[in-house]
Amino acid sequence: MFVDRIKVFAQAGKGGRGCVSFRREKFVPKGGPDGGDGGRGGDVILRADRHVDNLAGLFYEPIIKAKSGTHGKGKKMAGRAGANKIAKVPVGTIIWPAEESKSETPNEATPLVDLVRDGQEFVLCRGGEGGKGNVRFKSSRNRAPRQYTDGEEGEQGYFQLELRTIADVGLVGYPNAGKSTLLRKLSAARPKVAAYPFTTLHPVVGVMELPGYQHATIADIPGLIEGAHRGVGLGHEFLRHITRCPILIFVIDVAGSEGRNPVEDLQNLRKEIDLYDPTLSSRPWLVVANKIDLPDAAENVKVLRERFPKVKILPISAAKGEGVDALKETLSEEI
Repeated sequence: MFVDRIKVFAQAGKGGRGCVSFRREKFVPKGGPDGGDGGRGGDVILRADRHVDNLAGLFYEPIIKAKSGTHGKGKKMAGRAGANKIAKVPVGTIIWPAEESKSETPNEATPLVDLVRDGQEFVLCRGGEGGKGNVRFKSSRNRAPRQYTDGEEGEQGYFQLELRTIADVGLVGYPNAGKSTLLRKLSAARPKVAAYPFTTLHPVVGVMELPGYQHATIADIPGLIEGAHRGVGLGHEFLRHITRCPILIFVIDVAGSEGRNPVEDLQNLRKEIDLYDPTLSSRPWLVVANKIDLPDAAENVKVLRERFPKVKILPISAAKGEGVDALKETLSEEI
């Protein structure tokens, strides 16, 4: 199961209570106070881990709790601090505050943190401080204090976690345009391939070997359709994954095998990208004219080049591997 957005409840540990105790030993009259402090509560920590690819782990554990500190004891013994609770999340996870009574859609103006590096940590909720024992209250005027303080409550709250895939290149296109087949040719990733639309139901990231001992990550974004910026089809479910890709590849079925016009496909895709996030339109992009081995494909490539004379258009056949090497060289230059 692939989960890229989830609402969780996090609660840090409570601090331990301070102790009221007095020293009692043989031949030591009026030994005085010796109550220790309570232990500090544990923190709830989110850690970005490159070995985690989605938020499915938190789907089964939406309540994240850290351990509370133990109470103080006599002989000035402090309580044990509560253990921190570390939850591993994918690299590229954004954390937003989310009130229980509000919608699950976060306020994108105020994210708490964006975990973009492997090993990066964020303290989601801090544990409460431990209470003070009576030894803390002794003085020349108060030699036998019976005061103590309770431990502080740990922080808690509801949070929205959202994954946005991090990749160097994003494959964008209509369903059945050949994105998954192309990703199989470019990398060792093995996304599902079938002769029906919406075969890919979640982003798949592969590592692509480039000339000069370089490599790049490439993401197969599930198929977009007209109206995706309004949530039509998979819509917002996966459009947000494109926002982290510095280079966009528009994979076009240049043969029109699905009954669509290749020029209109490219125009609609560019329109949907711009309506979703205008900044995406200014990013470097190129066109992969796929299925060049089918009839009418060569003629449609000429029409595409006439309509978009300044855009780099690479004719390929992902199924047969034609033009894939030229695409790799082009990507190596662009990256």
